[in-house]
Amino acid sequence: MTLNKLIASLPRTLLLAALCLAPLGQAQAQGQAGPSRIGFVATERLMTESKMAKTADARIQAEFSKRQKVVEETVAKLKQMSEKFDSEAAGLTDVGRTRRTRELFNMDKDVQRMQREFQEDLMQRKNEERAAIATRAYKIIEQVAEQEKLDAVLAEAAWFSPRIDITDKILKLLDK
Repeated sequence: MTLNKLIASLPRTLLLAALCLAPLGQAQAQGQAGPSRIGFVATERLMTESKMAKTADARIQAEFSKRQKVVEETVAKLKQMSEKFDSEAAGLTDVGRTRRTRELFNMDKDVQRMQREFQEDLMQRKNEERAAIATRAYKIIEQVAEQEKLDAVLAEAAWFSPRIDITDKILKLLDK
């Protein structure tokens, strides 16, 4: 089996771990003192459990609650108008039925556009807030790594030992 085929057959996470650990093994082979030290941070926990994240969620909720209510009311109005049309359709003339069908179709397009814009704006704001949290968290992670003389800090792993998990420490510092 060639090296390329071997690499291609490895799971992505295992390959990533091997690539991360290779420089650490080289450093030991070159005679640097002591074993390599690795830390792990569950970044998703930082984005959901930190005070910054909870504050950001509350701020976003307050910012978007009015728009969400308008969207929900518009969807309810469309549903009501559609049900009314369904019950009255048999008694309408062809011209009246066509006109109301077109109105409902246009209103449905407007509602879909409104929902899409709402979701896009909401996701953009969430991403902005997450970026701010990530920026601060990565600075803290770097400081902790230097203080504890860690050689690497992983943010994603298929498996990790609780011994190397520094997430709680990062959360505490992030919440200060």
